[in-house]
Amino acid sequence: MATRVITQETRRIQVVLDHAKESAAISTAERTTGWMEEEHLPLKRCIEELDQLVGLEAIKSFIHEVYAWLTVGRRRVAAGLASENQVLHMVFAGNPGTGKTTVARIMGRLFHEMGVLSQGHLVEVERADLVGEYIGHTAQKTREHVKRALGGILFIDEAYALSRGGEKDFGKEAIDTLVKSMEDHKNEFVLILAGYPREMEGFIRSNPGLPSRFPIQLSFPDFSVGELMKIADRMVKERQYRFSGPARDKLRKHLDQVCRIPGESFGNARHVRNVVEQAIRLQAVRLLKSRYVSREDLMTLQSDDLVFQDWRQGAFL
Repeated sequence: MATRVITQETRRIQVVLDHAKESAAISTAERTTGWMEEEHLPLKRCIEELDQLVGLEAIKSFIHEVYAWLTVGRRRVAAGLASENQVLHMVFAGNPGTGKTTVARIMGRLFHEMGVLSQGHLVEVERADLVGEYIGHTAQKTREHVKRALGGILFIDEAYALSRGGEKDFGKEAIDTLVKSMEDHKNEFVLILAGYPREMEGFIRSNPGLPSRFPIQLSFPDFSVGELMKIADRMVKERQYRFSGPARDKLRKHLDQVCRIPGESFGNARHVRNVVEQAIRLQAVRLLKSRYVSREDLMTLQSDDLVFQDWRQGAFL
């Protein structure tokens, strides 16, 4: 009888212990899941920002690769393994309005959250900001902008312009100063050179030391007509407007025409933004002449509000 009581009590205790172990396992899983979600928040925020951009699938994939590498690097360090730094200086090749500056800003924020950059801010410059008027002035100006960019990203638009003046031009001095700064301030900032694809390819090849210093070269393709229409729809929606049916048809026809012109860059998303902003102004002029304006009128952009400017000659289409 005593043996039976002991056996029943042992079973009861074992059930309690099994339940406790199961609860502990669930609790550990919940904590692990929470930790993983917390760990991936930087990528989540970055991807959410990128998802607001139309297209750019290859760029999004690359940023995911960088995030994965940084995260695994942290885990290797925690496990006592070596984790080397990779060179993150980049070349962004693409026509105007393809999202180069926007992506650079997002990268800065991601690198900051991942601990790669101490601040993650973006400093945008061009040739005029770097090249001086006399000997020594260029190096001084360039170093000043590098100093401003420490902890963040130095973004040089139309970077190929630095090499257009020949051997005696001060642009070469700016390039030499940038290369030296990359060595002197290694891992303290990221340098991104941006510009038209063909010109950037020639610029990188013009200096034997540049390709190895910029191992990451990203291409920003022109948007398709469908992608440009998505961009236009998002722009008007953000401003609490919408296109009428005829207005959308007119815009699509215009975009189809300009996208068919070979070898021409019309500004992509920048061109669409200009069209939308001008349409809003023209709508305001039209509505000002009306005695009664409904809420629908205030929100709708009509076909007559769309006037397209020829970006090549300044004429209207």
